[in-house]
Amino acid sequence: MAGNPERRAVLVDAGIAVLAREGARGLTFRAVDGEAGVPTGTASNYFTGRDDLLRQIDARLHVRLAPDPKVLEALLSERRDRALVTAFMRDLMDRAVRDRTGYLALFEMRLEATRRPELRASFTASVRGDLEQGMEFHRAAGLPGGDETVAVLYLAMLGLLLEHLTLPGVLDGALEGVTVPEGLVDRIVRTVVPEA
Repeated sequence: MAGNPERRAVLVDAGIAVLAREGARGLTFRAVDGEAGVPTGTASNYFTGRDDLLRQIDARLHVRLAPDPKVLEALLSERRDRALVTAFMRDLMDRAVRDRTGYLALFEMRLEATRRPELRASFTASVRGDLEQGMEFHRAAGLPGGDETVAVLYLAMLGLLLEHLTLPGVLDGALEGVTVPEGLVDRIVRTVVPEA
């Protein structure tokens, strides 16, 4: 396997773009090479197969979609209340809108995991790890609510992200006086998170 880490990163990001645009069936080494603008056959020098590429896409997505540490630091200087949770959820939505491709690839990974047991096991572990990390962050930050609050927030935000990034018009006007997605983020937090 080739060892150029910069080239590998370019290929993995190209894989993310292909996955988001074409779905898992379109994720071929040839398509990744084309997206990355490298000679045909390059990706096969960097990945042992599709499963290896998918595992590396999974790892890269967790880095790529993570919150900016500077934003977290600034937010954590605020009072630990429902408004702060709202700010965290707005940051999540903003990141999703900015990197729509990354989030669509993440959704495609979920679908592909239903068809590939080996991917299902590793992807389930990484997503579960993210959820547990979110619960630990919530507790350590002293935010209102507990693990159940985080789990319900996770499910509600996942649904909003899926809807907004894939079929953005569906929720327009569904709730009178609520803007999409900002107003829905506020409504979700107000409904799920107890007052401090």
